[in-house]
Amino acid sequence: MSIGQPINIFSTNVEGDVAAFHTDRSITGQEGVAFASGDEAAAAGSLPGDLAARLFAADGAVAYVFMTSNQVVVGRHGGWAGRSLLTATEIVTAFFIFYTDA
Repeated sequence: MSIGQPINIFSTNVEGDVAAFHTDRSITGQEGVAFASGDEAAAAGSLPGDLAARLFAADGAVAYVFMTSNQVVVGRHGGWAGRSLLTATEIVTAFFIFYTDA
């Protein structure tokens, strides 16, 4: 049993070092928010900051995170090869899951 619902990503666009995740939920208002580091994101004390902090913590190559409404844009040094895109997808998808039975 889990509390919360997964965020559905209905499309992901990757162009070079940038991945844009288009979701079925608004994470911010219509004004965008940007974070250049995990420390900056953690200090924000907001849902977008918490999501960005998780993305920075999971992948040391993340350069920035920008969110506006239902879009999460992540810049990553070195592109999105290997498991990096899957990891970011899993973090965004599980962001509103607060408790799961292991």
